[in-house]
Amino acid sequence: MIQRIKPCLSVVIPCFNEAETIETLLRKVLDQSSVGQVILVDDGSEDASVKKAFSIKDSRLQIYQKEKNEGKGSAIKYGFSLVNLPYVVIQDADLEYDPREYDALLKPLLSGHADVVYGSRFLSSGARRAVYYWHRVGNKILTSLSNMFTNIDLTDMETCYKMMKSEIAKDLQLKEKRFGLEPEITARLAKLKVRIFEVPISYYGRTYAEGKKITWKDGFSAMRCIVQYNLFNR
Repeated sequence: MIQRIKPCLSVVIPCFNEAETIETLLRKVLDQSSVGQVILVDDGSEDASVKKAFSIKDSRLQIYQKEKNEGKGSAIKYGFSLVNLPYVVIQDADLEYDPREYDALLKPLLSGHADVVYGSRFLSSGARRAVYYWHRVGNKILTSLSNMFTNIDLTDMETCYKMMKSEIAKDLQLKEKRFGLEPEITARLAKLKVRIFEVPISYYGRTYAEGKKITWKDGFSAMRCIVQYNLFNR
């Protein structure tokens, strides 16, 4: 018999022009027994993302619209401020990450062993789409650089799946508005000296033709953030 986890998880979803995936993604998120609150922050989408999100009727779903696009980090910071359940996870609005893995991420938190859990795409023995080689190389470089500054042995600092106690998320005081959010979160968690675990996850990456948004410029921004938030912002 499969044990269902009672609702204890808030899901923060930043969204920008994801009309092709948002409806399917939301249904998958809401299908998880652990999910009690879904906060969709639309970051100034210019397509039908919001219209498709509003087509889903569920009391757990809260939709917020920003007048202009400010970036993933800005949307997540706003979403964190609205969380009202014990745990929170970041979920991209595309279908690269599978919400069915929430329960695996929750286990170290519910057992009392962890304060924060990262879903690692590089520990996984599950499915992983082979897309861009240089993205993988860049990810390893950024993760290694982050590890050198934080002295935390992560395999996937850039992962979207960061799940944590909600009081920690609200205490992060995030500044980055774009993809520099990932190294900033890790640097701030390191300063808080919280217990971080990693859990293997699957990964269904997409191509730029399919809507992928992160570019090589964001890689250089991430390097800047690693140095800034680990060295200069002590």
